[in-house]
Amino acid sequence: MTFASTAAQSPAASPAVVLTIAGSEATGGAGAQADLKTFQELGVFGIANLTCIVSFDPNHSWNHRFMPVDQQVIAHQLEATTAAYGPASGAPSVLDTVKIGMLGSPDTIATVAGSLAANGFRNVVLDPVLICKGQEPGHALDTDQALKAQILPLATFVTPNHFEAESLSGLAITDVESLKAAAIRIHELSGATVLAKGGVRLAGPDAVDVYYDGETLEVLSAPKVGEVAVSGAGCSLAAAVTAELAKGATPLEAARTAKGFVTAGIRNRVSSGAPFDALWQGGPR
Repeated sequence: MTFASTAAQSPAASPAVVLTIAGSEATGGAGAQADLKTFQELGVFGIANLTCIVSFDPNHSWNHRFMPVDQQVIAHQLEATTAAYGPASGAPSVLDTVKIGMLGSPDTIATVAGSLAANGFRNVVLDPVLICKGQEPGHALDTDQALKAQILPLATFVTPNHFEAESLSGLAITDVESLKAAAIRIHELSGATVLAKGGVRLAGPDAVDVYYDGETLEVLSAPKVGEVAVSGAGCSLAAAVTAELAKGATPLEAARTAKGFVTAGIRNRVSSGAPFDALWQGGPR
């Protein structure tokens, strides 16, 4: 029996459709590349609309070289994607779940916020990338403030890392109890479900994250795999949450699955000539 005849007799169910609005990262370890690999591994149809191109500079401490995508090009990507799959498209596979990654500038934030507000996505997962290493401090601050003012209020699920959780909550995070307090505070400010990541930045044998949705407070922990952060872990965690929500998981189920997915990906990391390893999304296999 050929593959074609098998497919004809037993058509697969249409997968859930998900969108990442994020930057391209040239080494493939993070950004839209990590998101799309995560989506594929978790069985959803992934779409990427690019906001910027990031290329690490091996000659200058591997800082980011940041190139924004033209605003009209971003708007055109969002227009095409939502026309094809968005809630108003009438498509059989409706795009109602989106992940927000690196936006990189106040202009891009305004463009994306307008599309989010216009399309009424059911799930908006925000990985609140607040700092682009190598950006001018003033530009980075303007971007951070715009993200908090325009994107955070539209999010339904937020996945801040240690630094981002401190910035969003205004609290110092030194242990699990302060990470819990930060997660609660971010929920109070945004109304979103929060998965605050302590990761390797908190002392102890476990990588600890805190989930809070306004009712349930749960600590998700797994033994640390080394003591150094791995490229793509944060992107992949948020992308895994996005995929699971699109498939119908509850926010807590999505958080638990994403934690296990990322832990396996870190355990099976990919090394290169760069001074950091990259998570491998195929690790769970």
